[in-house]
Amino acid sequence: MDHYDSQQTNDYMQPEEDWDRDLLLDPAWEKQQRKTFTAWCNSHLRKAGTQIENIEEDFRDGLKLMLLLEVISEIVDGNVKMTLGMIWTIILRFAIQDISVEETSAKEGLLLWCQRKTAPYKNVNIQNFHISWKDGLGFCALIHRHRPELIDYGKLRKDDPLTNLNTAFDVAEKYLDIPKMLDAEDIVGTARPDEKAIMTYVSSFYHAFSGAQKAETAANRICKVLAVNQENEQLMEDYEKLASDLLEWIRRTIPWLENRAPENTMHAMQQKLEDFRDYRRLHKPPKVQEKCQLEINFNTLQTKLRLSNRPAFMPSEGRMVSDINNAWGCLEQAEKGYEEWLLNEIRRLERLDHLAEKFRQKASIHEAWTDGKEAMLRQKDYETATLSEIKALLKKHEAFESDLAAHQDRVEQIAAIAQELNELDYYDSPSVNARCQKICDQWDNLGALTQKRREALERTEKLLETIDQLYLEYAKRAAPFNNWMEGAMEDLQDTFIVHTIEEIQGLTTAHEQFKATLPDADKERLAILGIHNEVSKIVQTYHVNMAGTNPYTTITPQEINGKWDHVRQLVPRRDQALTEEHARQQHNERLRKQFGAQANVIGPWIQTKMEEIGRISIEMHGTLEDQLNHLRQYEKSIVNYKPKIDQLEGDHQLIQEALIFDNKHTNYTMEHIRVGWEQLLTTIARTINEVENQILTRDAKGISQEQMNEFRASFNHFDRDHSGTLGPEEFKACLISLGYDIGNDPQGEAEFARIMSIVDPNRLGVVTFQAFIDFMSRETADTDTADQVMASFKILAGDKNYITVDELRRELPPDQAEYCIARMAPYTGPDAVPGALDYMSFSTALYGESDL
Repeated sequence: MDHYDSQQTNDYMQPEEDWDRDLLLDPAWEKQQRKTFTAWCNSHLRKAGTQIENIEEDFRDGLKLMLLLEVISEIVDGNVKMTLGMIWTIILRFAIQDISVEETSAKEGLLLWCQRKTAPYKNVNIQNFHISWKDGLGFCALIHRHRPELIDYGKLRKDDPLTNLNTAFDVAEKYLDIPKMLDAEDIVGTARPDEKAIMTYVSSFYHAFSGAQKAETAANRICKVLAVNQENEQLMEDYEKLASDLLEWIRRTIPWLENRAPENTMHAMQQKLEDFRDYRRLHKPPKVQEKCQLEINFNTLQTKLRLSNRPAFMPSEGRMVSDINNAWGCLEQAEKGYEEWLLNEIRRLERLDHLAEKFRQKASIHEAWTDGKEAMLRQKDYETATLSEIKALLKKHEAFESDLAAHQDRVEQIAAIAQELNELDYYDSPSVNARCQKICDQWDNLGALTQKRREALERTEKLLETIDQLYLEYAKRAAPFNNWMEGAMEDLQDTFIVHTIEEIQGLTTAHEQFKATLPDADKERLAILGIHNEVSKIVQTYHVNMAGTNPYTTITPQEINGKWDHVRQLVPRRDQALTEEHARQQHNERLRKQFGAQANVIGPWIQTKMEEIGRISIEMHGTLEDQLNHLRQYEKSIVNYKPKIDQLEGDHQLIQEALIFDNKHTNYTMEHIRVGWEQLLTTIARTINEVENQILTRDAKGISQEQMNEFRASFNHFDRDHSGTLGPEEFKACLISLGYDIGNDPQGEAEFARIMSIVDPNRLGVVTFQAFIDFMSRETADTDTADQVMASFKILAGDKNYITVDELRRELPPDQAEYCIARMAPYTGPDAVPGALDYMSFSTALYGESDL
């Protein structure tokens, strides 16, 4: 008792920390005096007819403490302070000191426990152990929280503290075996109730409900694990939906791009080209962003799963990132083929229109020439003709044959054009073929009729001797000249299509050469007209009886002069057409140069940015946050460069509208620029995501910046080719440089094979920096395990091998309780009861150790 006597000078209200220091925290005293103190207590409690066996357990309910108080009061001769101080020390040691909530002191832990338990109740605000309990609602809230069937909390009123206190005290004594240590009237009538008395009484509630506290802790752990699992499942559902939508869009788009049904008109094909441009400008860019975001979400989800010790996410069949990339590759391949097909089809239709117009012109000229020829060849005028007329008819026939031979080339040209139209699949080929066949049949018939008439004339020629040389010479010279004029008119009216200045210059040169032949042609015209004038002179001079016009030809001087005048009129028109086309080609050349100048700047700029991003991702300048900020600044500068891409798109549209198909001023096409731009946006987004995942890994695994820099320095040192990955031997050397003991013996090789299976699960033969960081931090990670979750469920189930629906709904929040109920399999063990659920298989399934 000397130790107690040394405390007589202290007031019993002395703070609990001093009592702990002087008495409770003296382990030597506790060990030596434990048996003595127990014997001493039993010697005095024997008067009250009771005994204690275990100090901690027997003093918890307060009853034996009250009996001991009466005995001690007699021992200390009525010294109240001494008595209360000793009793408070005992209470503090055996009823309060072992209370601990989140590593706080006993008093603070008990207060924190009260605050958490009463937080959901209105009109209850526990801030201390005196006035916060005066209205009695705090006691009622503690009871209702753990045993809601004992108190109807909704009927309690804050303005009736006496009823509230008596209700709580009576229920605690009757149903919870907590002695009635306090008096309701004293608490209500005191401005500041005794703190230690209330603390002592409240500690009885804590010990009474300590089992529920364990269940709550277990429930919290399960809630945490389930919350992580629910979040990951939501991310998986979001990925599946986004992947499905993107694949569905690709599935719908590829058939449209693979549709090669040709159109019959340039207007229809131009509309298809415009639809394709809208697709590239309006529809595809958002899908590029969705694809990039899908890859970012996938990488973030895999990182979260690794950090929470969950198995890697495997999307549904056909929805892997590789599947999406394959589908996207098919889309781009179809897209490239579609654009090439559109341009080729436009060229084909342009060529077809040109050929069709040329066919119609030549066919019309030929049909005009053949008009009446069959009737002429069928005439039998030679039967009644004079000798001179017969000779004239023969010479005329010879002139006709010469004309017929001259038209042979035109007929062959008509047939060749028709054949080319058929090969190019011209939509109106049937009518072209019919017209061509009609011309060919007529031409064959003309040949047959010509041969037949010649034979008749030759038979008659023996009877005729007179021949008019002048008419014959006129006919022979007039027919070729007439044919030349017709050919000249045909060429001057012929449409042309060129794509370069060189081509139009070639046509201009040919036209100038043609104009240089006009003086000689005029001389020939005058010579032919001179022959006709000579015939007229002879007729007038010798009064020759000429029955009609020149018997050898139908070409009159008036016709020759008319066609000659027409040729002279067509020459300046041709000059104007060539000049206009030359101006158009100069404009096209300016467009080529304008596009080439911009493309030659933008293309290298994109390549430079790609290289700079690659350097940033492997260099170690500053922290990961500094690298992330640097990359985001790069991303901002890249996005700000988009107007120049749009300007180049506008120039490219002008080039396509001008039907310009090549550009010698640049090796970059718009497709190169588009692909490079899309790759640049995707690369910067992926690089930012990789750094964000490194930050997430570093923070989750507790890796310091110095460690991260050391890992990066080692990784970069052995990454000889700066590819961002390490081969097996490079990775092994890197591990050895970081202190790993990996020998060349079989044990070392087996250990290295185990490590490679972790960092390279797909056996690609390379190790990425993210996999390297995951491995370096995985061994010391503090994560939840299936065994921990299983142990928590066992606490909620009261040490049973199964758990019931009611227990889940009582201990877990409603949404997570229903989540477990929906996924837990029925328990089939020998101790199963109706409705029992198997929480063990559920726990292992959460971590991928079995199927959920």
